[in-house]
Parts: sequence; structure tokens; C-alpha cells
Amino acid sequence: MAASVSELLREIAELEEPLEELRSLKTAVYSVPLSTLRDLAAGLRFGVLFSLLNSDDREQIDTCVVILDRLLQALDPVYLAQNFKVELQKGLQHSDDSVKILAVSQIGRIVENAEAIPEILGSPELLKEMIHSIGGKKISVAKEAIKSLSKVAQSKAGLDALFMTSMLQDLKDVMGTNDVVRYRVYELVVEISSVSSVSLGYCANSGFISQLLTELAGDDVLIRATAIEMVTALAQSQHGRQYLAQQGIIDRISNMIIGADSDPFSGFYLPNLVKFFGNLAMIDSPQQICERYPAFIEKVFEMIEGQEPTMIGVGLDTIGILGSCIEGKQVLHKMGNAFQEVLRRLGSISCNASTDIRVRCLDTIASLLSLSDRGKRRAQERENGMTGQTQNDQQSEDLLRMTESWFQTLHSHPMEAFCSMNSQPFPEVHIGALKVFTAIASQPWGQRLMISTPGFVEYIVDRSAEPDKPSKDAKFELVKTLVDSKTIAEIFGNQYYLRLRAYLREGPYFVKAVATVAVDGE
Repeated sequence: MAASVSELLREIAELEEPLEELRSLKTAVYSVPLSTLRDLAAGLRFGVLFSLLNSDDREQIDTCVVILDRLLQALDPVYLAQNFKVELQKGLQHSDDSVKILAVSQIGRIVENAEAIPEILGSPELLKEMIHSIGGKKISVAKEAIKSLSKVAQSKAGLDALFMTSMLQDLKDVMGTNDVVRYRVYELVVEISSVSSVSLGYCANSGFISQLLTELAGDDVLIRATAIEMVTALAQSQHGRQYLAQQGIIDRISNMIIGADSDPFSGFYLPNLVKFFGNLAMIDSPQQICERYPAFIEKVFEMIEGQEPTMIGVGLDTIGILGSCIEGKQVLHKMGNAFQEVLRRLGSISCNASTDIRVRCLDTIASLLSLSDRGKRRAQERENGMTGQTQNDQQSEDLLRMTESWFQTLHSHPMEAFCSMNSQPFPEVHIGALKVFTAIASQPWGQRLMISTPGFVEYIVDRSAEPDKPSKDAKFELVKTLVDSKTIAEIFGNQYYLRLRAYLREGPYFVKAVATVAVDGE
């Protein structure tokens, strides 16, 4: 079959109407293992295939693209870069999007190879075409170009090529195409900036970062919302956060939250402002962020207390993220009555909102109530000046009292409320309730509530109660959490403990075989 690949290529080169032979070649190249093609590809006549891309015949172009994609994959990236730069450049200029995608994907292979990248850096025309691809109509081409250029910029030579030559002006020219393309360039700049403080310096000196930050105060609320997303991405790196703090941007975003009350269009960008601080809190410190920027947490509470579904959803997700770590839980607990009101609101939402909001609310409740071993260790590590087993035990007791009080605040009868969700015809809500039970299953107070709730333990060990795979998986997580607990045997008793262990050993999908007895005469 490998020999037929070479023969077909030679035959195609001599034909004016080669479509039938191209179909045969397509079959041939995919019938040969890639390892065999690697030995063959360097000696093949690719030129004929590239020339056949210059056609109005749609099928011919598509077939050539499929064949070239397979054959070029077989080439070493360095060889590809050394021998096909002109063809790849022409591919980026092609009118057909499939050809552009072929070219940009092969360039992506080259820039992932450290030995091949210098070939790209030595080809300014190819770099220029990659930059102009960011402004193309096809989003997939633009995304691949952004990805490849960000890899080019991971070396000083690459940074110099993009920001210290005429390429910088090309980037600025492309940026002026329209709003959509401008933000594609911002996306590239943010990706490059995230690599190191050095790369951030290049982007800042080019003027792109300051231009992005100016967009935060723009008149167009949709553009403002997109700018906040970009700034949030920039804040993912430590050097990015330091830069934003030095420029006063974090304070500015806090003031934007405060000023949102007087802006009738704030609903377009307020969720992104809150997400910015939510991400910041989890990356740095929930306590530091919430104490330094109190407007953030106050706005989150306000969102949850409100009636706008979009705002409620963002507020729920943010509280869930904050409450996923011990420090975040402690910050929320310090909010006192304000957080107690939020907990009561969560209980109401979990029962009365639309299904999607109820599911998000149950996820948030589970996150707030969960006390993983990792979380406990983090809490203990953050304590200063007090060490030893006594302090650790005391802290664990404090955390258990806190989560128990939260659970009781959610509803007047929380176990009954969450148990009732198991019988409702909403699988997502049912699974959400199981997640809440799993969150409290490792805590002694939660286990005592379970054993004292009539029929609850029988429900846990009843496999027939779960109608589908996601529900069976969620139930199994609950069982596993119970069995892994050190207090389960004492609280549940030996009989139920052994049944739970058997459930865990048998797995989530175990079905007990039922013997059938033949009856005479049937």
C-alpha cells in the first residue's frame, strides 16, 4: 500500500482531472500506518497536492486537504518548517477556510517544537500571515493562530520578533479591524502576559495592556464586560495580579461594583465584576480579599437575596467557590446575621426556584457544608501561634459546630426538606440532594441526623431507589463517604455498617441475582 501512495502521486501529477485518483490516494494514505508514512513522506512529491488546492472544485480541495493533513502529520516538525514555509504561508492566504485550518494547524505543530521555532522566527512573512489570521472570519483559524503565536512568544527571541519589529504594527493594524478582532488580540496579549513578568513587560511596553485597562471605563457595557473577563484572565498569574494592584485596577473594579447601583445597565457587566473577585479570593486569600474589598461580598449577598435569576446564579456560584475552603467558610461565618439570612435564602431557593437554579443552589449548599480532610489541614496550617493535637481537635470541633448550625439554618426541618427532593421527578435535583447528604456524611452530627430520620438508612442501602447511572453514582459517593468515616460504625451500629460496607464492595451497579424455579406443567 505504501508503494501505491507514491505511484498514485506520480499518476496524479500527469492528469488534468485527477479527482478519482485523489479519492484512491485518500484511501491509501489512511490505510498505511503513520509510522510507515514517516519513512515514506520525505521522498514524496507534495508539490502536486499543494498546486491542486488552487481550484474551484470543492471536492478536489477537500480531498487534497484531507490527504495533506495525513501526510504532513508524518513529517518531522523541523523538516516541515525547513521545506514547507512558502506552502504554509500560501495556505494561510487561501480563500478556503479548510486550507487555512490545515496551514495553521501544521504551524501549530512546528511552534510546539523548540528546534523548529527558529525557522518560524526567521520567516517574517509567515509570522505576518499568522497575525493577519487573527482577523479572519473563521473563529477556528483565529483561535489556532492565537495559540501558535502565544507559543512563539514563550522565548525572548519570539517576544522580540512580535514586539520589537514591524510585527507590532501588524498586530495594531489587525486590532483595528473591528471589536471582535480587537478582543482576539487582547486574548493573545493576555496569554503571552501570563507566561512571566518579562513577557508581561513586553506587552505593557507595547501599549496593549493599558489599552485593555482603558476599556474598563468604556461607554459600551458589552465591551466593558468582555474587558473584565480579559482582566480576570490576566489576574490568574501572580505577576499579573501584582501589576493590576500596582496600576490601581483592583481598586477600580471594586469601585465599579459600588457604582453599579446607580447604573441601569450594570446587569451586563456586574456578574463579571463579581467573578473577578471570586477568582481573586480563591487564588490569593478569601479573608484578605473580602476584608479589603467588602463591596464584593456585600454585592454577592445582595445578588442572592434578589429576584433576578442570572444574578442569583452568579451569587450562588460565588458563595460556593468561597465556601469550598475552610478559610472561605470562616470568612462567611464572620459575616454573622447577614450570612444567616443568606443561608435561609439558600434553603428557600433550593425548594422553590426553577430547576437549574435549584441545582446550582444545592451544589452551593454541598460546598458550604463539606469538610474534607484537605480542608481541615489547610485550616489547621493557617492557625498562627497555636500548635498541637489539642488545638487541632478544638478547631475541628468548631468547624463541626459551624456546619451543623448552617445546616439547621437552611430549613426549619432540613432533613425532611432534602429527603423530599429524592421523590421529586427532577433527576438533577435528586442528585443535588444526594450531594448535600454526602457533604454531611463524614461529620458525626450529620450521621446522627441520618440514623434518627425514619427510613433514611433503609433508603441509602436500597439500590432500587436510584433509576439511572448518575443517581447510582451519586448514591455510591454517599455510601463511600459514610464507610470511610471513623465514626460510622459507632453511630450507625454494626448491622448498618456491615450493609454499607457490602454495598461499597459490590460497587454502584450491583444487581442481586434472582433464582427462578421451574414449575411442573409450565
